[in-house]
Amino acid sequence: MGQLVPSRISRDKMKRSIRITGMDCASCALNIEKGLKKMDGVLSANVNIANNMANIEYDEKKIGPQELNKKIISLGYGVTEREEEPDKEKMAREQEMRDLKNRTVYSLLLTLPVLFLALPEMLSGAVEYPEQVMRHSGVIQFFLTTWLIYINREIFVRGFRGLALRMPGMDSLVALGVGTAYVYSAIVGFELLDGGMYYETASLLLTFIVLGKYLEAIAKGKTSEAIKRLMGLQPKTAVVFRNDRELVIPISEVVVGDIVQVKPGEKIPVDGIIVHGESSIDESMITGESIPVHKRRGMSVIGATINKTGSFKFKATKIGSKTMLAQIIKLVEDAQGSKAPIQKLADMVAGYFVQGVIILALLAFAYWYFIAGQSFAFALTILVSTLIIACPCAMGLATPTAVMIGTGKGAENGILFKDAESLETLHEAKTILFDKTGTITKGEAIVTDIIPVGIEKRELICLAASAEKNSEHHLGQAIVKSAKAQKIELKTPNIFKAIPGYGIAAKIEKQVIMIGNIPLMKRGKIAIDKWIIEKMNELENLGKTVVIVSTDTKIIGLIGIADTIKEHSKGAIAELKENGYNTIMITGDNERTAKAIASEAGIETVIAHVLPQDKANEVKKLQATGSKVVFVGDGINDAPALAQADVGIVIGSGTDVAIESGGVVLVKNKLQDIVVAIELSRYALGKIKQNLFWAFFYNSVGIPIAMGVLYPISGFLLNPVIAGAAMAFSSISVVLNSLIMKSWKPKN
Repeated sequence: MGQLVPSRISRDKMKRSIRITGMDCASCALNIEKGLKKMDGVLSANVNIANNMANIEYDEKKIGPQELNKKIISLGYGVTEREEEPDKEKMAREQEMRDLKNRTVYSLLLTLPVLFLALPEMLSGAVEYPEQVMRHSGVIQFFLTTWLIYINREIFVRGFRGLALRMPGMDSLVALGVGTAYVYSAIVGFELLDGGMYYETASLLLTFIVLGKYLEAIAKGKTSEAIKRLMGLQPKTAVVFRNDRELVIPISEVVVGDIVQVKPGEKIPVDGIIVHGESSIDESMITGESIPVHKRRGMSVIGATINKTGSFKFKATKIGSKTMLAQIIKLVEDAQGSKAPIQKLADMVAGYFVQGVIILALLAFAYWYFIAGQSFAFALTILVSTLIIACPCAMGLATPTAVMIGTGKGAENGILFKDAESLETLHEAKTILFDKTGTITKGEAIVTDIIPVGIEKRELICLAASAEKNSEHHLGQAIVKSAKAQKIELKTPNIFKAIPGYGIAAKIEKQVIMIGNIPLMKRGKIAIDKWIIEKMNELENLGKTVVIVSTDTKIIGLIGIADTIKEHSKGAIAELKENGYNTIMITGDNERTAKAIASEAGIETVIAHVLPQDKANEVKKLQATGSKVVFVGDGINDAPALAQADVGIVIGSGTDVAIESGGVVLVKNKLQDIVVAIELSRYALGKIKQNLFWAFFYNSVGIPIAMGVLYPISGFLLNPVIAGAAMAFSSISVVLNSLIMKSWKPKN
């Protein structure tokens, strides 16, 4: 799911995603980034070689989309918008693959006769052809090689344009290497200079490079299969009721409010709420949970999930890019397009790599020809081999390919990494700070104790529930539910005010009702008897949260509320502790209640009585000790703390996964997935390090060999054709190493 039009992220700040064609290596991506960043109005630019995407933030008052496109085109690359419809984007990718395949086939067909004609010279007369063939051999090879270069002219256009703009890339090395062999051969072939012809070298080099690009594109395509699978989940049509008629319409025509019919075995078209009927629904493709979930009237359903047994109707509430599937796809795409901190090293090297290789190739040529006294052909072989064997592609692909597969595997398991930094950093943190309500506990509070003071129990719950009628806090909702269960008729407050960290105040008729903690009573100058404190302590020691209810002048009762821990919380925390992680619980509750809940969950350290806005400060205190901190919350009141933490993990709430704070979203709402996320983070970073090692190792060994360091010792001289094959293989090997990640599965 992409963006056909730019998205607005602030008043003047716009974000645009552009698909770029023609990129071959890390240098290409870096050159485009540099070119874009130099433009007035461009705030940031991130170009990813693994998925060929550019994500650009810009000031629309200073620059527009057309200028961005023109800049990329001026650097020698193609531009296509990200398509809103997955099918169109798929077609664009397939067309690009067909073009590469065709170029590979044509290049091979043209190279074979060139190689055939060059055999007598290559084998020093061991093979002989008729005199008429040999007389025209040079001309035929010239025209075949020229045709081959024309077919692959984009490489030379981009390569020489990069040199002219002083922004050389991999294409520049290829253009120089192949071009040098071609021009020298033409000069010799037309008898302007004595020597041997290297048409077969130029042709084989170009063919190997194009073949390498094609194989690399195939391998890179496999890294984004998670996205393709997600895109393929959505059904094409929906059955809706309009004007008492049943219509089958394309899913793109469904509007919010439509009543949609779903029969057994069908996919649910969009997100919505069941209005009639019930069924078991397989949500495994979204949540990774294999057991079907039973849904009935009033419950939400997720688009692209599969209706198993019953038939039902639902009201469409979210369509298009607002559906949960679309948000997940967008999250995964954004994560795959982001850069991990470890990639900075590869980017820094790649930024100077091509210029360095050109200088080394020229120095090697000068040494062997002018100092060592070797022949021009010998020095030329050194020059071409050095230019061709160098490969910034492997360095550029090392990180993003692993990130793409890592984030894809996370999505398959209901874990959404929102950026590459979170994927890299998560396993490094040793302190995990948990919010209590909705994270460790279910967040479904129930009233367990009603203790009136001077009034009837029914009157106490009536006043309390009426005051909390407009509250969104889980404690207030528990009181309201308790009153409704007792069929108590509630009054409507004239005034309602939420006081974060303290409670609420409401005016009912002429009475001011306050509900909250002891500090709230002190603010209202309400006297608190000793026995009230003792009763509160008694209930809090049992793990219950106690709120005080008061009128204008006095306390009229206590209400005890319990929130039980989730069934998987204890096991997840025990596993984290076994693996050496320091677990801490933070809450706005008082210390007694907090410790009772923490003890049940298996957590020893508790930070209690913390206001929502102060949670971020507690994270800072832990970070000041030198530890990286993970904060786990429900993403509602925890946004500052999630943002402050080195990695924020959001427990999936509802279907609004894309707008949550934090770097990781746990769709299945289970703390056990933290263990899985850490395991995946460690595995992905290991693969990235392997890829970077082999990429640097290949270049650090290959370039000196191509420059001829082994020749004085063993007489070995690297053939440019072998250098070209090695260069292609190095990129492919990095991608293949990343593809091994596709077999990864959680240990538990």
